[in-house]
Amino acid sequence: MLTHEVFNQPDPLADLDLFGSDRALAEAVGRVDPQACPALSALGRRLGAADTLDLGRQANAYPPMLRSFDRFGRRIDEVEFHPAWHALMGMLRAEGLHAATWTAADGSGFVGPGRKPVDSHLMRAAKYLLFSQVENGTQCPVTMTWAAIPLMAGQPALAQDWLPKLLSRDYDPRFRPLADRGSALLGMGMTEKQGGSDVRSNTTRAERAPASEFGDRWGEPFRLTGHKWFMSAPMCDGFLVLAQADGGGLSCFLVPRWLPDGRLNALHFQRLKDKLGNRSNASSEVEFDGTAAFLVGEIGRGIPTILEMASLTRLDCAIASAGMMRRAVAEALHHAARREAFGRPLARQPLMANVLADLALESESAMRWALRLAAMLDARACNPAADALLRIGTPLAKYWICRRGPALAFEAMEVLGGNGYVEEAPLARLYRELPVNSIWEGSGNVMCLDLLRALAREPGCAEALSAELAAALGRLPAYDRFASPLIERLEALRAGPAGPAERSETAALLDPFGARRLAGDLARAWQAAVMIGDAPAGVAAAFCAGRLDPTRAAGDQAFGTLPMEIDAAALVARAMPSSASS
Repeated sequence: MLTHEVFNQPDPLADLDLFGSDRALAEAVGRVDPQACPALSALGRRLGAADTLDLGRQANAYPPMLRSFDRFGRRIDEVEFHPAWHALMGMLRAEGLHAATWTAADGSGFVGPGRKPVDSHLMRAAKYLLFSQVENGTQCPVTMTWAAIPLMAGQPALAQDWLPKLLSRDYDPRFRPLADRGSALLGMGMTEKQGGSDVRSNTTRAERAPASEFGDRWGEPFRLTGHKWFMSAPMCDGFLVLAQADGGGLSCFLVPRWLPDGRLNALHFQRLKDKLGNRSNASSEVEFDGTAAFLVGEIGRGIPTILEMASLTRLDCAIASAGMMRRAVAEALHHAARREAFGRPLARQPLMANVLADLALESESAMRWALRLAAMLDARACNPAADALLRIGTPLAKYWICRRGPALAFEAMEVLGGNGYVEEAPLARLYRELPVNSIWEGSGNVMCLDLLRALAREPGCAEALSAELAAALGRLPAYDRFASPLIERLEALRAGPAGPAERSETAALLDPFGARRLAGDLARAWQAAVMIGDAPAGVAAAFCAGRLDPTRAAGDQAFGTLPMEIDAAALVARAMPSSASS
């Protein structure tokens, strides 16, 4: 005799169009590039299929393993992955997430001046948001490759062999020399035990090596001695690494897995990191002992060189977090629409509706802001203000969106209760995954200090942000009250101090002690401005009412505290994934 019947339990959220079922995302893309929507909908259906979503589960349930030696005792330092990882990597590369924005649409290779790329940065960001809802670990090597391609394209000795492999949409998982592979991926290694974010304290040494030792086909050869405490994605074909070069200062190098002549390079992986999340992706500790490396950029210019790459990877951190936030909210909405408590669906319980509506606002504002910054990448070649907005917006969005993500995932998990806390649901994995985007490529304090640096030193940043915020004035009183003082402070900063009082005010604005408060205020104001400019009027008004209340401390308000006048039911219905509302 059966002891119970299973009822009042929602089916898994699967077999849906991740793009078409996200009304806000479809609106945001359609407003800028309506011709992109059919292709994104087709991708959304492929990614939203139950089998594809399950690949994300499998890739994390069966994490990578390090094989230091082959069966004969030869050192190989190879990382092995589950087939689910390779399947997802193949999908990412086939879709061009690693290179389509740098590939000329006319088939001529790397996109140059006057050439149109295969994908705009906005299109890529929309795709990246969709892939983030499936599995984020596989996006790590894709992001690093995407961010490194422009840097590699500017190195003639490297570009000839590496660029065609990096631009290729093939995925070749074999552990082989570059010449024998159809494609390549790039990782990076900056952090050392003693330094962390303070990369200037790196002790890894780079000594010039004779061409007879490693060859000079890929440029000037060096020999590295030292370590990296975090080497991201050790399965990659090459790594951008910082090292102290022959008394010339911190410099950037390409460290290949295999040498030009086909010999295995001396990268000795000590172990893979046992991480809180991001478990599908390998992160390693590595020792360099006479390891071959090739100079990238100029001697002593390692930090400026690597920051060309880091500015792009940081933007991807914000985009990926926004995508994972959408997945968490969709799971919560799906559950609440089909789970009954106290005689009606959870989604129709007033307090739960407040929570769900608040989560939906957070997710939509993160997505719209991320797409706004991606559009700035498209515009910066012909618009100096776009470049200034990117300079200030990248650290600001990485700080704020990546910091709000874990709190949102926790709240979404609580909507499901115990069902959200167990591993069968994706909420636990999302909750563990989201912090990595805040920590990787510069933690919160680093981003806030970078924001201050841009405001104080970078021409046009304060002016561009002031204009961005001012463009949204005059439509919502709550926004005007919150943003106007910030705009005045930015304008004063742009104009420069005229006397002792102004100098004192400027110093207070740029005081590192208050950098997180300033970042939170600017982030909420900028998100609100984007919502006012792009989202439906009622949605923008709800965001401003819920985020710009001067009685609340910046960023620490609980979800589910929207004021009474907000139409929570309409916000919930708008954000509901289609398979949950049908």
